[in-house]
Amino acid sequence: MPIDTALIFLSLALLFYGGDFLVTGSINLSKRFKVSPFFIGAVIIGFGTSAPEFAVSIMASLNGSGDLALANIIGSNITNVGLVLGTTALISPLTIASRQFNKETPALIIATFLICVFAWNNYLSRLEGIIMIILLFFYLLKSFKSNEHISDNIEENSSFLDTKRPAFQFFLTIMGIVMLIIGANLMVQGATSIARSIGISEWFIGVSIVALGTSLPEIVSSVIAAKRGHGDMAIGNIFGSNIFNILMVIGVASSIHPIAINASIHADLLYTTSLTCLLLFLLGIRHTIKKRDGIILILCYAVYICLKALNFL
Repeated sequence: MPIDTALIFLSLALLFYGGDFLVTGSINLSKRFKVSPFFIGAVIIGFGTSAPEFAVSIMASLNGSGDLALANIIGSNITNVGLVLGTTALISPLTIASRQFNKETPALIIATFLICVFAWNNYLSRLEGIIMIILLFFYLLKSFKSNEHISDNIEENSSFLDTKRPAFQFFLTIMGIVMLIIGANLMVQGATSIARSIGISEWFIGVSIVALGTSLPEIVSSVIAAKRGHGDMAIGNIFGSNIFNILMVIGVASSIHPIAINASIHADLLYTTSLTCLLLFLLGIRHTIKKRDGIILILCYAVYICLKALNFL
């Protein structure tokens, strides 16, 4: 118990400073190269926070458990929209420019509906995986080419870290991602051990501690970005993370080994598609996610967990 408690305190420190390093480095890179915070959130933070899902899904695919890889991604995307953005909106409103929203929405819609179409026959082939990887390449290319350049007047708290060179800012960003991932893993390890020692069921540990732990990188980075007034970076994080999860993670996994899918996952696919459409609807109204919207998203996530617990999904 003392060791597990120490792991939790260590994980909290890693999560706090990892999130701070990630957001600080990302914002300084956006200022240095005059690119939008949304672009940094979608490409750099979104890619980085998808690393745990990528590792789990690739290992599952190599071991012949492709359906586990897909289930991991679908669950992660639902958590990103419902829990991560919902929690972040409770702390600070999230705003995205209407022009940015109109430019970035099609990629998320295409990726979300594409996986539904490809997976509906209970099989993902290598060809479909290659198609997803090619679409990811075009998404990244389009993002780099069409990214709106911004002025130098992005406000950020003064810090000695701001004066460092771009190479250091990139290192700071990568360091932040690594610290977030390690911190989340330590949090899951310590909390799970304590929960087992006091008799909490394995299922509850899985849907609460483990599910929350794998989402901690996204939650921490999004909350810190929003608190510093960069709600578009937090939204970009979720847009990018969900797109990378589908096109990169599932694309690579099915390219390595064709994935046979259990038909029961159709309900999860419909749920994640509906939740994504709800997010885009809420953003499309005012281009802002307020506290009320955050509560709606969290309730949708809670409903999903309850339906899974009752075997309705």
